Parts: sequence; structure tokens; C-alpha cells
Amino acid sequence: MRKLFGMPGEEKLVNYYSCSYWKGRVPRQGWVYLSVNHLCFYSFLLGKEVTLVVQWTEVTRLEKNATLVFPESVRVSTRHTEHYFSMFLNINDTFKLMEQLATIAMRQLLDNEGFAADRTLPKACKTLKNVSALKRDLDARAKNERYRALFRLTPDERLDGHTDCTLWTPFAKMHIVGQLFVSNNYICFCSREEDLCQLIIPLREVSIVEKADSSSVLPCPVSISTKNKMTFLFANLKDRDFLVQRISDFLQRTPDKLWSDGHPLALSGYSVSQRGCVGATTSLYCHTVILTPLSLFLSPPQTKEKMKEESWNIHFFEFGRGVCMYRTSKTRELVLNGIPESLRGELWLLFSGAQNEMATHPGYYAELVEQAMGRCTLATEEIERDLHRSMPEHHAFQNEMGIAALRRVLTAYACRNPGIGYCQAMNIVTSVLLLYCTEEEAFWLLVALCERMLPDYYNTRVVGALVDQGVFEELTRECLPLLYEHMQELGVISTISLSWFLTLFLSVMPFDSAVLLVDCFFYEGIKVIFQVALAVLHANMDTLLGCTDEGEAMTILGRYLDNVVNKQTVSPPIPHLHALLTSGDEPPPEIDVFQLIKSSYDKFGSLRADVIEQMRFKQRLKVIQSLEDTAKRSVVRAIMTDSAFSIEELEELYVLFKAKHIMSCYWGASCTAAERHDPSLPYLEQYRIDLEQFCQLFGALGTWLCGTHTVTLAARHFRLLDSNKDGLINFKEFVTGLSGMYHGDMTEKLKLLYKLHLPPGKQGKTQLFSIDILHLQDSSGIAIRSQCNIVMSVSEVKDYKYYLRMWAKEKEPKIETIKDLPRMNQEQFIELCKTLYNMFSEDPLEQELYHAIATVASLLLRIGEVGKKFTNNGAKKPTDPTYTQAPTLAAQLETPPQQTSDEEVKDDTSVSSYSMVSTGSLQCEDIADDTVLIGCAGDQQRRGSTLDGDWSITFEQVLASMLTEPPLVDYFEKKGDIQARMATCKMQRGVERQVSSSSDHELAQLST
Repeated sequence: MRKLFGMPGEEKLVNYYSCSYWKGRVPRQGWVYLSVNHLCFYSFLLGKEVTLVVQWTEVTRLEKNATLVFPESVRVSTRHTEHYFSMFLNINDTFKLMEQLATIAMRQLLDNEGFAADRTLPKACKTLKNVSALKRDLDARAKNERYRALFRLTPDERLDGHTDCTLWTPFAKMHIVGQLFVSNNYICFCSREEDLCQLIIPLREVSIVEKADSSSVLPCPVSISTKNKMTFLFANLKDRDFLVQRISDFLQRTPDKLWSDGHPLALSGYSVSQRGCVGATTSLYCHTVILTPLSLFLSPPQTKEKMKEESWNIHFFEFGRGVCMYRTSKTRELVLNGIPESLRGELWLLFSGAQNEMATHPGYYAELVEQAMGRCTLATEEIERDLHRSMPEHHAFQNEMGIAALRRVLTAYACRNPGIGYCQAMNIVTSVLLLYCTEEEAFWLLVALCERMLPDYYNTRVVGALVDQGVFEELTRECLPLLYEHMQELGVISTISLSWFLTLFLSVMPFDSAVLLVDCFFYEGIKVIFQVALAVLHANMDTLLGCTDEGEAMTILGRYLDNVVNKQTVSPPIPHLHALLTSGDEPPPEIDVFQLIKSSYDKFGSLRADVIEQMRFKQRLKVIQSLEDTAKRSVVRAIMTDSAFSIEELEELYVLFKAKHIMSCYWGASCTAAERHDPSLPYLEQYRIDLEQFCQLFGALGTWLCGTHTVTLAARHFRLLDSNKDGLINFKEFVTGLSGMYHGDMTEKLKLLYKLHLPPGKQGKTQLFSIDILHLQDSSGIAIRSQCNIVMSVSEVKDYKYYLRMWAKEKEPKIETIKDLPRMNQEQFIELCKTLYNMFSEDPLEQELYHAIATVASLLLRIGEVGKKFTNNGAKKPTDPTYTQAPTLAAQLETPPQQTSDEEVKDDTSVSSYSMVSTGSLQCEDIADDTVLIGCAGDQQRRGSTLDGDWSITFEQVLASMLTEPPLVDYFEKKGDIQARMATCKMQRGVERQVSSSSDHELAQLST
């Protein structure tokens, strides 16, 4: 990688594959190299070399297709180009790795979550010794993600291994073929036939693991018993001894915390004692925390509910209850028929996997409530605004008890996950959870929703909902092509789907009907929401095809959803906000929600979770890159009025600025870069760079280049732009610095150079009047407030208003003039002259500029001497140490320069030009001793001279002197061409090459 593509050592290669790259209509056979941050291709064939480097963060589309022109190929698209690769030995493995790397890059753009290698991977076996550690790491991550998604496990769960086996099912009296999965906290089983049987056994519930007697009918069996007296028998295990040993090892590491109390409900997180309580007060909560679902305060269950409960009790008796329950097709049928209200909270926790997190984190919710109490943040303010908008039609939230419970759950989650904090629609979903769960259970269900089941839905940019909106559009195009074309013309799909997905239909459908969809969602996942959404469009297809505008289509769908009723409900009907859409002339027909769910499974039940995930990946690339483009346009619009650059130039500068930030994330400074990126901030503040990145951009784009001392000038420039002194600058500050160099007139450019050579804190007026003087203290520690009160005693009211006016005046933006700039002393002036000498070294009019600056410098030195005499009344006292120690610089001007050796003047880039300076001007020795730039020799006194501390000049004097020399005026009035410099940056193929003084041969030796 370093040898072929100039990558630094921090860029790690994952794998490489033989393939063909289609350049035009001609395939180039070579190798594609996949690293963590780049896709690279290299080919050398018949004397022609082809090199390609693409950053993963620039990829907008990645898909595998097969056409006549490109057979079995992979298309990689960016904003400007498309690349085709084909003739892979194993295209599926290659494409999966590409997907993983692109997903990591999108995650980096979304929340700055960079790639961190897994250091705990075991050493590779002999068969994998040629596979890189990163490739094994990514393969393990992919398996872990599939394992966690299949069984709804926590993000920290890591798969240890899996093997084929059979499971004895007592309810069916047969052995089911499937796979056994073992991880650090769970033993899971999934049948080979979909929906036949699934099993999750937490190791915290395992009491005995033993090898049973083998037979020809039951070879190599293993028996696992749990604390609630359930026994599971696995057989046909290939390496039984090793499996039992691994499970034993994990059991030894599992803490023995008996969080259950022996009741069947305890395994799902329920406590019999808590279920009978209305509320409880603890020292951690400091408030009355509801330990009973809010729905239990309402009407008692009716006959239909009791029938449902009896059906579930029979299911529990046959298949088990709690986390170790057998999940079969019969379980799915019961869910589709509706979960009884008394069991809804328990089963939601079971199917979502939230109870596992609650069981392994006892007391966590109480600690969060304690931490969040009394905090005032942006999230808490938004929560307070939305509390009374959360299902106001429901009786449970028409009193302070329900509102207080909702407040505690939402603020606790905002404290747990400040990256999300609070997002609209979370209040609606959480209020429904509280109707059927205790506060702690509702909290863990919210965690499961936001962090696993609906990833990235509830963040500042609702990326997950936008991704699923794109998936829904793609499904509509495939399943309802005729309707899709018409709906796209009206622009309806993107409008309706966002509210449907964010609230799981709770905000657009009557509550008693929508909660049945939530039942199915917790069991089946997001595919149910897609199925029902497609069924709604299909049921209204004929009417929607006749619509002529968006409003009419929205009204039709609103009426339909408002009349989806649950005829089996036991609670009194709750008025719905969408009832306003119903026409009063003729009420539309009612739609049974059970029929709607059945229709969605009949027509669109073929949807698979893996297909949806594949669609999500493709849409995620599109959505995140679209959001990045929106951010770029927003930033450009925000600063275009304050900058002289064109819109196109600002957009290109933004791309370079963001690329520099992203490169710093994965090349050596990931922690610092991650801390400086906050997606919740406005777009203008999201990307910031530090001094190192600014120096690189300054060297590539700046017009004031001073050879090897450019970095020092850039550091001064960065210090000036960093107004809040946090060591970082945003894009607006960066453009402000460049705009002054490229589009400022002579006065502005000279003012900028002048300020760059002033010490920190003196680039302008440092402080204006402030009413904080009332809080100052004198040296003895006595407050000056009492002294001010004496002065203010005559007219306190008048003085108070005066101070308020002065404070308001201080807050007004002030335009800095040249008179506001402080005076420059002799040392700073000499550094400024050195900078100018180095700036002119590569100019075509180099000699004329050297002569002009020497003349101006000599004039300004004499002006400073004259000013010093007026300041000191013509002379100094003989006792002044400055007078006795240092001759004036004016005397030095009349002294001929001393002879210097060749070593003392080497590296002087303008020695030949010094001879052209007239004898009446400033001696070159006094200005550019070895042409050392700003800061390089500032701390060392030059030979034979001492700086005069009383000498100083003003910016007006510098400007007036510069205007007397036409070459200097022409140089500073000349406009720069930033387009050429940006084009040079683009030609570097988007990567930073290593800066090394080694020869090509040495670099090649190091790279191997």
C-alpha cells in the first residue's frame, strides 16, 4: 500500500483480490486492495500503469450486478464517477467485505465512530495464517452482528462459535435440525426451517450442563438444565467434549446473581411483590416511582381478554414461560391474534430482548434517574415541551402521575445516551410502553427500540427513518409498480412514510389498533411495519391512482387509517386526532385491524429480514451522502455573504476541509478528532481542524508561502483565527483567513500581516468596558463594589441604566479600524521584514521587491527613532540601563556591515539581491540574517546589536511607507487564483503521501 499508493503506515490493508477494472470498454487485469479507509486498484500490463484510489467516505453507491457489458461485476459510484470491477474469483466474499468497509465509513460520517481493531481475537490457526488480522476481525464482526440480530441480544454479546445439532422438542415429540450458538452469556438454537423453533438460554439461568449417554438413535447428546426446572436435550454434536468445556468456562465467568424469585414471571423481569404495588419511594429515586403499568389503573379485563389469557397460559404450559420459552410458529399465531393487556409488557420484554439487559443491569435505571434529576439541558427542555402532547386523549396522561413517569423515563434515557438525547416521537412511543410496563421496563424497552430494533431512528437527523423510507419506496416500486410511479409524481410516499415509521403507526391510527401492530413489531421486527404500509397502499390503490394532488392522497390515507378499528378491544374508545379528517356526510367503512394484518402477511409476507438489511445498506449510502451534501449547502449559504469566494469555490473548499478532518480521524489522531466532532451541533460547527491540519491546508492553498518557514507563518495565522482559544477552528474561520489573502485589498492584506506579527492577545483591542468591574477585587482582597457604591450613591438608578446601556453597546459587533491596532515594537518589526523577504523569494519581480522592502524598512526604522525621541523628550537619563547597554539601531545603519563567513550566509535565498540595495537604504544584515523567518530567531539576540525597547511604529506608518513603493503596491493588490491551487490538491488522488527525505529506493525497502 505504501509503495504503490503512497499511503502512510497507519493505513491498514484488510485484503486484496485479483480482478479486472473496466476503464472505458477495455478491462485492465490487476489487483484491488481493500483497506480500512480506501479502495485501491493497481495494474501494470504491456507497459501501461493504472492506479486508482477511492475513499470509502466518498462512495455513494455500491452494488453487485450482472449485465451483458459487465458480467458479474461490482459497481462503485462516487459523486462524480463510476467504477466497474469484474472477473473476481469469489465475488460474494469480496462484495461482503466492501459492504462492511463502506458501512464503517458511513458510520464515521454519521457520528464520527471510527474503526478500532479488536485486540482480543485469538491467534489464527494454521488454515488462517495467511489471512490478515483485520480480515478475521471484520469476519468476526459480521458473524456477531448476524447472531445478535437473530436473537435480539445486547451489543456487547460476542459469538464464540456455532455447530450443527438437533434439539428434542417435547411439545412436538421430535428432533429438530438446526444450529447451536454459544457466546459469552447465552446458548441459542435456531432451526434450519424458518420459524419452526427458536430458543434462547441465558447462562445466568443454567444450573447443570452434562453429557448424556450416547446411542444410535441419540448420538453425542448434551443435557442443559435451568433454574426453573426446564431441561433441553441437544444431540448429534460433532465435538461434544469441546462444547461442554467451552460452556463450563463461560459458566465459571458468569456472576452468580439470583435476580429471579422462583415465580414463572420472574424470568421475564417481573416480580410478584412489585406487581401488586401502586408506587414505591426509594432513596435513589427521590420521587414516587410507579412500579405498576398505568393501564392497570383503568378498567378490569373483560371476557375476551380472559380468553386470550387462557390461550397464552396453555402455550406457556406447553412451550415454557420466560426467557427460555420455545418460540415456534404457534407463538407467532398467538401474537398475530393479539396479546392480552395483562401479558403485553411481559411479552414485549421477552421478544425485544430488553429483559436480558434489565436482568444484567440491576439498579441502573435508578442511578440514571438520580443523575438526571435537576439537570437542565437542551434535551430536558424539549422533553418538558412535549410531555403534555404525549397521548393527551388517554386518561393515564391526564394527571401528574403519568406525566411524571414519562418525564423520568425520557430524561433517564437522555442521560444514558446524550448522543441521541431526545427526539420527537420518542414521547409517543414511551407513553405507550408505560401503559403496559413499569418505569424500569419501559426504559429498557426504549433502549431496545432506539439502539437495536430501530437503529439511528431517534437522532438529530432521523437517519434510520430516512433509510427505511428509501427502503419502503424501493419495496413499493417492486410490489406496486403502477402505484409507485403515480405516487412519485405526487411526492406522497416520502411524506407519509416518515410519520408511519417513527411512531410505529401510533400517531396515525387509533390506539387500540396501533398497539396490535406494536405487538407484531416486537416479535417480527421492522418487516411488519413494511408489510402493513404496503397493505395500506394496496387497499387504496384504485382511489390513489385517481388523485391529482398530494393533499387529496394524504386525505384518503388519513381517513383509511383513522377507521382501522379493533373490534375486540375491552377499553372504551379513545378519540383520535385524525378523526378530523373524516367527512361528516357519509362515514367511511370500518377496517378490521386483524384483517389488515392478515392481508399484509398474505400479500407481502415473503419479505425477509436479510433482504431488508441489504436494501438498508444501499439506502444508507444514499441518505448519508445526501445529508452531507445538504450540510455542505447549508454551510456555504451561511457564509457566502461574508466571503468573496464564489459558491463553487466555497463548496470545493468545504470538501477539502472536511476531508482533512476525516483523515485526521483515521490517521493517527482518532481520539482527538472524535472529540472535536459533535453531530448535534449546527452544520457550521460539526467539522473543525487543529493546527497540524491547518498548516497542511495553508501550505496547499495559501498565497503567502515562505519556503521552510511557511509552517511558522501558518501557526501565527491559526492563532489569530482561533478566537475562542480552544485549539480548533471551524470552516467559517478557515474561509475568513483565506479570503483575506485572496480577495483583500492592499490595506486588508497588510493589516493581516501586521496582526500576525503581534504577540498573542494584542492583535486588536483586547477588552472594552464591562460591568464586571463591580465584581473585581483589589490587591488586599476587599471588593471594589463598596468603592463603586460611594460614587453611585447620588443617582443609583441613573447609573444602573447607564451600565446597562454600556453593556448593550459592548455586545454590539464592532468594526475594527486601522487605528485600533496596537503599536509594533522593534523586534516584531524585524520579524515582519523577515517574513516579507521570504515571501518575495519566488516572485518574478524578486529583485525589485527586495529593493523596495529594504527602502521601506530603512524609512520605518528612522520613523521609529524619531518617534522615540519625541516620546522620551529628546534624551534618556544616563542611569537608564537601556542607554548604556544598547546602541540605537539608527547608529547601526551608519556602521558598515561586518564580514561574514560562507557558513554564516548559506541557505540565504536572496544573497544576490542584497548587492542591489543602495547604500542609503537599510543594511541587509540588519533585516535578514540568513533569512530566518518569524519566530525562528526571535528568542536569540543577533550578533553585535541589542533590540531597543522604546522603539515603536504604528500600522498607519507601515501602510503609508508601503504605498510609496509601486512594486509593493502591485504585489499586494494582485488577486490570487484559488482554483489552480484546489485543482492541484485534487490531483493528489485524495490521499496524503508520506513526507520523507528518503530516496525512492529507501522508501521501497521500508514498505516491504
